[in-house]
Parts: sequence; structure tokens; C-alpha cells
Amino acid sequence: MAQLRYTALVERAGAVESREVDKTHMRVLSLLPASTEIIAALDAADSIVGITHECDFPADVVRTLPRVTRSIVDASLTTPREIDEAVRGLSHAGEPLYLLDEDAITSLAPDLIVTQALCEVCAVSETDVRAIAARLPSKPQVVTLSGSTWNGVAEDMRRLGAALGCVDTAAEVVESLEARIRDVHETLRAAHAPRPNVVVIEWTDPVFAAGHWVPELVRRAGGHELMSVAGEHSTVRTVEAIRSAGPELLVVAPCGYDVEHAASAARDLLARDEWAWAGGIPVWAVDANSLLSRPGPRLVNGIETLAAIMHPDLFPVAVESNAVRVA
Repeated sequence: MAQLRYTALVERAGAVESREVDKTHMRVLSLLPASTEIIAALDAADSIVGITHECDFPADVVRTLPRVTRSIVDASLTTPREIDEAVRGLSHAGEPLYLLDEDAITSLAPDLIVTQALCEVCAVSETDVRAIAARLPSKPQVVTLSGSTWNGVAEDMRRLGAALGCVDTAAEVVESLEARIRDVHETLRAAHAPRPNVVVIEWTDPVFAAGHWVPELVRRAGGHELMSVAGEHSTVRTVEAIRSAGPELLVVAPCGYDVEHAASAARDLLARDEWAWAGGIPVWAVDANSLLSRPGPRLVNGIETLAAIMHPDLFPVAVESNAVRVA
């Protein structure tokens, strides 16, 4: 079989480099869970040779792949406050939150590494990745994902598709996802659905209002996020500020939590005296790890789940593995 070749435009150290790569032998190191999901969605999972300790989807793809990162945060810490204090302490000391196994990465000989430049709490540092990439004998290209809105995430998918040599597939995947978003929009428009005022809580102690793409997901799902602006970072908010904003619905979706842990965190939150006022409004727990935290294809599942929560008369009931009502 003749070798398939393509020209990929990728970012490298701030410049744009055009480079011919042999697609049939591409070896990709995916250094964030979202990129692993994107690569799989682009039907290029066979190219992945290594992943992070956090990559968990698709299960059949990640099950046997070597993992080249680990977290520095003490795994015995369980409460949101303990985890937040540990992260802040490491950041204040200038210490990384994650370690890369350079020996393992070297042995994998990647010719493409996918990293991110959005959040150093959520994944390995782009600076660290580029430093290691520069030392590798395989001289890999580095693609950095940085979308902070849905449009940015969609563009990241197209850019990664270009780097993988599957531009057409990437375009088809993005169009399919955006068609599902349009379906939600058309349903809401046809029903003249009102927009409930919503607050999405990304962390419970301290309380963070979810930023980046989440306010946009709420809007596309037919609601209005009160405490955040699309594209901006998540921010700490006081309980009084949230109460005064007048939410009609609370969504508790701690970053990295599945629905079971999110529900537990929501119940702990509501048990505090300062949250007594929230007893009169619906409170939902959502699987942020799958649907809201990762800038990849399943953000659209997040839109559909939020739409089902906010407009139960217009959309199918949210499946319990995605969202549960806790109050």
C-alpha cells in the first residue's frame, strides 16, 4: 500500500510550521483527556501511543495505553477544601501539579504531542511539555489546544484534525456536533422557551462559579448563567453574591467529579447554614468530568443534559449517569 502523506500546519514555539509527515506511522502522545477524546472522535485512536493518568474515555481506547503523567497532589486528600489548599500551596511555591515521565515519553518516540494552554490546574504545563519535546530524539511537533469557548473548542478539533491528516473527518465531526446544538436551539425557539437564571458551581469549597465555555453551554441549552462570562476564567464567589443574583436553578458540577461525587458535594453544600436560602429552588448535580470540564466532543452532551434539566417539558429526561436532582 502506498504511504499516505499530508502537510500539517501546526504551532511550534509560537511559529507556524509546515511539515510533511507520514500519517501511516504517526505516533501521538495525548497529554490531556480532552485531546484523547477528540482523537478518538476523529477515528484516529490507533495513532495514540501514550496518555495521561486522567484519560478515561473512550474506555476501550485508553485501557491498555501507557500513562506518562502523575499528579503531585496527595491522593489521600478527599474534601474540596483540602484539595484546593494543596493546589494553592503547590502553585504558591512554584511547584508543578503534575509530573511527566520523560524516560517513558522518550521510549514512546512520539512525532506529535498534544497539550494545552488553558489551565495549569487541569493538565500538564505547556511550558514543561515543550521543554521535554525539545530534548526528545524524535523531534516531535507540538499542537497546543486553547479553546475557551465552544467555537474555540471546535477550532481546536479542526486544528488537531489537520495535524492528524484527517481534515475532512474533523469537519464532519464538528458539523455533526453543531447540528445537535442547532436541534436544541430550534426546539427552544419553536417553544418560545423562557430562559431560567442559573448558577453553575465548579467547586464547592471555596465556591467557584464555572467559567470558560460553561456559561455558553448554559445559554445554548436555554438558560442564563448569572455569575460568569463565557471565555473567562472561573472565579471565586461568595454565597451572598450568588443568593443576591437570584438564581432559579443551581447546578453543582465540581471540576473532575462524576455525578455521584458531584451529588455528594451538592448535599454537603446545601447542609451549610449559609445555603439555607437555596432550599426553595431546584439543585442538580452534573457529571462535570464527562460533560462540562473537558473541552471536547462531549460538551455537546453537556448542552443536551443542561437543556433537559432546564426544560424538562421539551427534552428527554437526563440520564442519571449524567445528572441527578438533589433538592
